[in-house]
Amino acid sequence: MRLVSVPLALALLAAPATIARAEPLLGADSNVSLQADRLDIDILAGEATLTGKVTLSKGDLVVSCPRIDLRFDQTPHVTWAKGSGGVTADVRGVHAEAPSVELDLAKQVLDLRGGVKLSRGQGWLTADSARIEIQTAHVSLSQVKGSIPVAKGP
Repeated sequence: MRLVSVPLALALLAAPATIARAEPLLGADSNVSLQADRLDIDILAGEATLTGKVTLSKGDLVVSCPRIDLRFDQTPHVTWAKGSGGVTADVRGVHAEAPSVELDLAKQVLDLRGGVKLSRGQGWLTADSARIEIQTAHVSLSQVKGSIPVAKGP
């Protein structure tokens, strides 16, 4: 089964230079490495659940959480995914944490809910929720607080 995962597009928040280079965050390869303690698949319903120590990785992206629910079409391509139970993700030096993340691949939208924390080096941002439009890399945060280091003068 092939999985498509973009749960750490939120890392683009703290690393805008990545957007400017037009380098794909997850690379051209469509394969995702997957580890889980258990995988349950309902082929007729087009649903799957991964539980236990779940890790998805693709390119620079590594996502870990206790549970991921997936929906897939007949091809099978994943069309929707939800990570829950406390999601952590790392990409290019950015670490993200949220209670849950939902990815709608048809709409190309990633929603993080329940309190989001992004950190990179000594900088950090928290928000009640975050929405990332994957195609445009447009990020919207609600109820934001944070601390971003400032470069020292000469």
